Amino acid sequence: MRTVENAVVIITGASRGIGRAIAEEFGHGGARVTVNYSHSKEQAEELVESLLEHGARGAIAVQADVSDPDQAVKLVEKTIDKFGRIDALINNAGINIDRTLKNMSVQDWRMVIETDLSSYFYMIKAALNHFIQQKSGTIINMSSIAGQTGNYGQANYSAAKAGILGLTKTAALELARYNVTVNAICPGPIETEMWHVIPAEAKAGLMKKIVLNRAGTVQEVARAARYLYEDGEYYTGATLTMNGGWYMP
Repeated sequence: MRTVENAVVIITGASRGIGRAIAEEFGHGGARVTVNYSHSKEQAEELVESLLEHGARGAIAVQADVSDPDQAVKLVEKTIDKFGRIDALINNAGINIDRTLKNMSVQDWRMVIETDLSSYFYMIKAALNHFIQQKSGTIINMSSIAGQTGNYGQANYSAAKAGILGLTKTAALELARYNVTVNAICPGPIETEMWHVIPAEAKAGLMKKIVLNRAGTVQEVARAARYLYEDGEYYTGATLTMNGGWYMP
């Protein structure tokens, strides 16, 4: 069984929320972690200090807007320069610009698709040759229940998250020959900043759909990512659905 100890892990969008929890799960287990951020420099640097104090064998914060393919390449290069290899790529960066189709602008569409979907391709493309040379690697793509069911007012976000599932399956088919696994995680409602600002009435409506009658935690998602790395060597092209029973594919 593999362990996260000494593994080199890139996590995009890692300064807060689910990304931060994944960084902590891997880092506290002894991994070497690249904490990617776009704007939250202070949070990312604070996270790096915390990881180094709590078991990480190494940690760096790297600013990169991964919706830009050139910056995605630089993120990978800085990781290789620091740690010499990449064992896991966890694509997590994402934004929301929620509007109905009637009110959604072309710019709203493009921004979310570029950040929430295209960045995953850019990062895989940037890391691919390193994985091929190593003949090993793990890619974990963070999708969402919105990509499985759709969601009112989230045409751009739902399309991106559904696209991630197709990208995951195709990448799994193409990269298996190099001993690279590619899987997706589809969380439902998770207790992040986004969850806490949902109005109480809307939150109550959501809770009626969840058979376990609660939102998940970022730590539960992080442990799922660690499971796929440590115990998931026979998983590839799979979607790990964790939504409390809201949607059962």
